[in-house]
Amino acid sequence: MAYNDEDTGIAPIGHPIYILMEEHKLLLGFTQKLVTLSKDLKSKAIFGDAGELMSELKTVVGHFKSSPNHYLREENVIFPLLDKKGFSGPPAVMWQEHDQIRTIEKNLYKLLDDANQMNFADFCLHMERTASSLSQMLQTHFYKENNILFPTAMELLSEEEWKEAVKEFEKIGYCPFTPGVPKPSEITASSTAKSEGGLVQFDTGALSPEVLEAIFSTLPVEITFVDKDDQLRFFSETKDPIFPRSKAALGLKVQNCHPQKSIHLVNKILEDFKTKKSDVASFWINMQGKLVYIRYFAVRNREGDYLGCMEVTQNITELKNIEGEKRLL
Repeated sequence: MAYNDEDTGIAPIGHPIYILMEEHKLLLGFTQKLVTLSKDLKSKAIFGDAGELMSELKTVVGHFKSSPNHYLREENVIFPLLDKKGFSGPPAVMWQEHDQIRTIEKNLYKLLDDANQMNFADFCLHMERTASSLSQMLQTHFYKENNILFPTAMELLSEEEWKEAVKEFEKIGYCPFTPGVPKPSEITASSTAKSEGGLVQFDTGALSPEVLEAIFSTLPVEITFVDKDDQLRFFSETKDPIFPRSKAALGLKVQNCHPQKSIHLVNKILEDFKTKKSDVASFWINMQGKLVYIRYFAVRNREGDYLGCMEVTQNITELKNIEGEKRLL
């Protein structure tokens, strides 16, 4: 992999670990600024006197709102690669802490959104507490990643795995403040399916692997398949994915592809499918202005034997607004 030879720490410039650690530095800087601003606010009497400080506060909070991909790259690329090496405990703990960070950040965003309805003194008090909580959380979390998780990754992962990690990082995307990397390139997935002149035969017809892959990519849904042993075996790649997925997770237990807080629900769905207690589980959530419909289906053969679980995810925001009929183009 063509990295700059200058070594600025445990990883050379441009390496995925270098990028994550540089983002750590910036995020810690943002939290320090947040703490400083929250203290400065207390010197003002009313919101009307704090216009400039509030403007700076919104700018800093904007950095945190643009940071989700930092955590998604770790969860969907680094953690699965380490899991395959048998190093699964620390990544699971880090994922739990990611969820704690997200909770604090949500409280921060809500606090700023509700500022106009709050007493100024109460706002300052809650802002100072939230800023301090986020700062302490990020300091301890990043220390553990920088000194335990990342050095282990550098030791365990091969050059080929890091090359794949670069591609997966680009697919998920960087943060607006990420230093030292170009804009994510357009990644064209190379097909690993080889038809060799053959077709996949079905009772209702036959298709080449190339066409099958194109169909999965064209469908207005995201499809993931977990086999009967709970291992992730396949996911479709759509043009505008709702949830980021990484090839690094293929072959992992599906339980290791979810945050700790939702594993009990995953296990309940799979157990109900395996025992034939149910065949479908449905959920819908509001996410970034989208209404997302998530369905799980038990996949069985003609004899009724359990083959695995298929997850189908769809953005139904526009579908929900359909009324009447449309018969012409």
